[in-house]
Amino acid sequence: MSKPEIIVYSSTGCPHCEKVKAALKDWGFEYEERNASIHKEYFDQLRERKIMGTPATLINDKLVLGFQEKKLKRLLGITDEQAAAAAAQNAAKAKADAAPEKEETAADSDGIFKPVTADVLNEVYDLVTIGGGPAGASAAVYAARGKLKTLVIDKAPKAGTLAITHKIANYPGVREELTGLELLTRMQAQAKDFGAEFVRSNVLSVDFTEEIKKINIAEGTIQAKSVFIGVGAKAPSSKITGEEEFTGRGVSYCSTCDAAFYQDRVVAVVGDNEEAIHEAEVLSKYCKTVKLLIPLAQVKGDADLSVLESKPNVEIYKRYRLKEIQGTDSVEKIVILDDQKAQQTWDVDGVFLYLGGMMPGTDFLKDAVNRDDEGYIIVDDYLRTNVDGVFAGGDARRTPIKQAVLSAADGAIAALSAEQHVNKRSKLRPQYS
Repeated sequence: MSKPEIIVYSSTGCPHCEKVKAALKDWGFEYEERNASIHKEYFDQLRERKIMGTPATLINDKLVLGFQEKKLKRLLGITDEQAAAAAAQNAAKAKADAAPEKEETAADSDGIFKPVTADVLNEVYDLVTIGGGPAGASAAVYAARGKLKTLVIDKAPKAGTLAITHKIANYPGVREELTGLELLTRMQAQAKDFGAEFVRSNVLSVDFTEEIKKINIAEGTIQAKSVFIGVGAKAPSSKITGEEEFTGRGVSYCSTCDAAFYQDRVVAVVGDNEEAIHEAEVLSKYCKTVKLLIPLAQVKGDADLSVLESKPNVEIYKRYRLKEIQGTDSVEKIVILDDQKAQQTWDVDGVFLYLGGMMPGTDFLKDAVNRDDEGYIIVDDYLRTNVDGVFAGGDARRTPIKQAVLSAADGAIAALSAEQHVNKRSKLRPQYS
């Protein structure tokens, strides 16, 4: 089979672009990257095709908009099993080919996440944390500092909720503004300094029936005396009518990636959280008009509308809901229900969606631990599940609000609980110094 011709149109700072490139690399496919935010000619090429966002991937001139894993595999002619096998083979090759002095960059540019090796599969870890976000990284800090042999598994270290957050300004002890990825990398590096190991792999299933827990990944089986489930959340599968059809052709989820496509145009931003407010503010610097639709009467959490209320090109609509997205080749109109539940049709050039409803990514657990109807893992105050030696926290459990600092606190509690379990202590032993 001849190699497919692959072109990836990307933007600087686009998390979805990183997902596409990482997947192609894992599966062993070479591609040409065309950064539309750096080179105007590539930007113009997308506009000529009426593509209004990145990533846009051409496989033998067939287009994939956004990160659609199933469609990418189908156009590349590979199955899920072949993709997993190729990822494992390429990770092993990267490890084998890396010179000793360059092992730090064998798998990831930050040198933290490594390929799964035979040594990893032969070890019995004191604690394995599934998920490398703020909960998992914090658990790794406390566990490794507490002399537990610790492993962190994450399938996409740079694609979690915190990693793709544009700006963090309220994390305790961090006075400067920084991106979510910068904050997360600091946490992971701190855990690594204490001796924690990090590998990039996808957990397929688990077996918690024995004292030594088994975590099945594409490369084999990882063994652990205790497990912390710190996986993130994912968007629900249900979509607004027209959303999937026009993704990349007027429907977007990232102003950093796509704002430039809407210079002097009219866009709608839909959402009631801090991210939606921030994205509307960014878009107001490019667009002729930004229409912010807030489904309820108020915004959530710490979101502040005051900056947007002072901008002449921003219109705020409370209790307005998006019902449908319409167009021909690209977005042309949206159908909304106003605050009186009357239907209206507006002319817009683009729609940026930041709707809530994130669900925990715990499907791989099946019946291994008790979960509620929405998939959240049921835990006690010490973050213990119904299975001895298995803990859960962060977005994997139900919390009143989702914040990085709360997930980090969960990780600390879970790690101390794991230390108590592994060392068979009668009570938790805090770390004071």
